[in-house]
Amino acid sequence: MVKALGNSEEATMLQHRLDDMNQRWNDLKAKSASIRAHLEASAEKWNRLLASLEELIKWLNMKDEELKKQMPLGGDVPALQLQYDHCKALRRELKEKEYSVLNAVDQARVFLADQPIEAPEEPRRSLQSKTELTPEERAQKIAKAMRKQSSEVKEKWESLNAVSSNWQKQVDKALEKLKDLQGAMDDLDVDMKEAEAVRNGWKPVGDLLIDSLQDHIEKTMAFREEIAPINLKVKAVNDLSSQLSPLDLHPSLKMSRQLDDLNMRWKLLQVSVEDHLKQLQEAHRDFGPCSQHFLSTSVQLPWQRSISHNKVPYYINHQTQTTCWDHPKMTELFQSLADLNNVRFSAYRTAIKIRRLQKALCLDLLELNTTNEVFKQHKLNQNDQLLSVPDVINCLTTTYDGLEQMHKDLVNVPLCVDMCLNWLLNVYDTGRTGKIRVQSLKIGLMSLSKGLLEEKYRCM
Repeated sequence: MVKALGNSEEATMLQHRLDDMNQRWNDLKAKSASIRAHLEASAEKWNRLLASLEELIKWLNMKDEELKKQMPLGGDVPALQLQYDHCKALRRELKEKEYSVLNAVDQARVFLADQPIEAPEEPRRSLQSKTELTPEERAQKIAKAMRKQSSEVKEKWESLNAVSSNWQKQVDKALEKLKDLQGAMDDLDVDMKEAEAVRNGWKPVGDLLIDSLQDHIEKTMAFREEIAPINLKVKAVNDLSSQLSPLDLHPSLKMSRQLDDLNMRWKLLQVSVEDHLKQLQEAHRDFGPCSQHFLSTSVQLPWQRSISHNKVPYYINHQTQTTCWDHPKMTELFQSLADLNNVRFSAYRTAIKIRRLQKALCLDLLELNTTNEVFKQHKLNQNDQLLSVPDVINCLTTTYDGLEQMHKDLVNVPLCVDMCLNWLLNVYDTGRTGKIRVQSLKIGLMSLSKGLLEEKYRCM
């Protein structure tokens, strides 16, 4: 085309462009040759880097699978401790592997920085095999593989570090909470065993001496106060257990059973303490020093002594299937008093009846000053104070116990107490309310005690 144009201006311009294109093509071939020589010299090095990246991908995949197998969180301290140890070991391995990973990624970045996105292709000669790759094509293939693998290594490395770090935080927190729970349960178990040992050492209430009932009641109440702090520990254990759910941590079957067992044992301990205390109090009420149980021997079959809701005694005749307020011996006494109605003069008649009542109640043996001492001993200072039947029995028991020591053959304490109580109720509590005044008790006992009339007036 240049020759055809001759010496024209177009020919000059076309020649100038042709020379420029030839120069650029020669430069490009020179650069391509330089790249080819560089690639051929560094091919072994980059192939080793590719192999290293492949090994790192395999290692990262393996560690990721191992980490996934560790999930979810274990349900007890030993299981969590194993997860904790594995997590620590993994973090150490990642720390040791960090240089290799970052160095491989950095080398791949340096290599890729020198490579064009699209390598230029030199026209193939007709005799060149279609399946043989040029150095530029091999470089492009290596770059493509290295770009993919280095990106995958970087992504997996960052992901594994993030997941392992988050997993370590979960394991650390869960292990701390579970150790707190296990420690609290073990501490609670020790306290429970000590308390249960004390409870298991209790004798049946029926095997205890009546005189020791009050002491056992006091010890049981003290024990109840002593174990009260255990309830706080039970609540603390349950609170710690409830804190596990937000952590997606579920206690193992063993720990759950231990927790349920501790709660159940605490409930049973409380129930057993309350039941034992109730039995002791009922036994003390029915058989203790302040009870009326010892008075049951004041009557013989077919009679039975019983107590109404306000502690007032009444008597059951099983032969006639009847009940009455009066003691059988008191009924006999009243009948014998009726035999004295044939005494002519009322003063004598009354005196004889009072004397027979006094001797039947053994109050003819009671000194007046002894009566005053009994009242002082029981602090009966307020005359308007109301006394219950147990209070009256307590006072009468003290009185007749003293008389029995001096007159063993004459005084039957249960019979005398019951008879005197019956007489006091007949005189001062005809409605059987179960209450009489202190002054009434004083007048009743002093009027029938041994002493001069003038002295009785002074004492009253």
